[in-house]
Amino acid sequence: MASSRKRPSADPAAALSRLLGTHALKGARIAVGLSGGVDSVVLLHLLKRRRGMRLSAIHVHHGLSPNADAWTRFCRRLCKAWKVPLRISKVTVRKSGKGLEAAAREARYEAFKQLKVDVIALAHHLDDQAETVLMNLLRGAGVRGASGMPASARLDGKWLLRPLLEVPREAIVAYARSHALAWVEDESNADESLTRNFVRRRLGPLIATRYPGWRDALARAARHFAAADQEARLLVREFLASRGLRAPSEAKLVEMLKQLTSQGRRTLVAHDGMQLRVYRGKVTLSRALPEAEFAPASWRGERRMPLPALGGELRFRAARGAGIDARRLGERPWSVRLRSGGERLQPDARRPRRTLKNLFQAAGVPAWERERLPLLYCREDLVWVPGLGVDARYQAPARAAGFLPEFRRG
Repeated sequence: MASSRKRPSADPAAALSRLLGTHALKGARIAVGLSGGVDSVVLLHLLKRRRGMRLSAIHVHHGLSPNADAWTRFCRRLCKAWKVPLRISKVTVRKSGKGLEAAAREARYEAFKQLKVDVIALAHHLDDQAETVLMNLLRGAGVRGASGMPASARLDGKWLLRPLLEVPREAIVAYARSHALAWVEDESNADESLTRNFVRRRLGPLIATRYPGWRDALARAARHFAAADQEARLLVREFLASRGLRAPSEAKLVEMLKQLTSQGRRTLVAHDGMQLRVYRGKVTLSRALPEAEFAPASWRGERRMPLPALGGELRFRAARGAGIDARRLGERPWSVRLRSGGERLQPDARRPRRTLKNLFQAAGVPAWERERLPLLYCREDLVWVPGLGVDARYQAPARAAGFLPEFRRG
């Protein structure tokens, strides 16, 4: 038999106390994002009953609904009755490629950034969280998108708190009714052309017929994804620090992770004079390669050959029974060139000659490095390629004098 005990998260007041207890907010200036809907009215009511904080509210007037002015008047009356200072912020919503919902959200957050407060409290609840995670997953979001909304975050030096994030909407409505609170209804909540409303009104009830606990399950999954996202951020910070690089800002770190976990083959993240890329599931770090043009250059047997256009130099050291047969040095001319396409090499005499593309792939040489590697030629014969070795026709026999080329980046 199912337990009749109410989950702790279903109590709005207890949920508020739990989150506020994790922050030192005595004397803090806290502003509630007040839309006039039941969720934000309940949050304001809960905070109004607490002591030790300087409470205010902000109402963002988007101008998108014919009832927007009426909602503003409701918020004024409510805050006047509760003796809560209220700021009305009129914004212009510029519809972007992300849609009207995203554009309105961006406008709200811009208004929040202007507030001279320590904390902004928003009334997102369990249903909002589950819907957000589901929408993000359907859009193909990565770990960060699947994390949903954080209960605590930073916004321009302020805390952004969502104390009711684990509370289902029905518990919030029950609280409002038990305290005889009034609120306004947004008529756009019935517009199923908006993605969230479609999920809330169509998908949610359908999923609930098979998975009654889907909201809790998705919210729980969001917490797991959020933990993984935090771990990923920590690992990136440690990776950069271990290589003597500056720590990125939180915003840049988020963007770095977003790019590094994307599926793009040409992903490149520039940071502190270095470049981060992902190759075969691993993050690589290298200096930014020069963009200068490289013209074929002659090699006349010198031990060091600077190649500034490629960001390094060729070095040659004597060897015995390895590298290029020293007797071939008298053949002329020797030159250094870049790939032009179609080149072949035979590093192993027991195996057939293969294209550089295949050899690079087998050797694990990242694609972005292949076009800026110096190739050593004798006349029109490709003799040596960094990372692949010496062609079989030019290899030094056992115990014979040879020389080993090496390409070192500066």
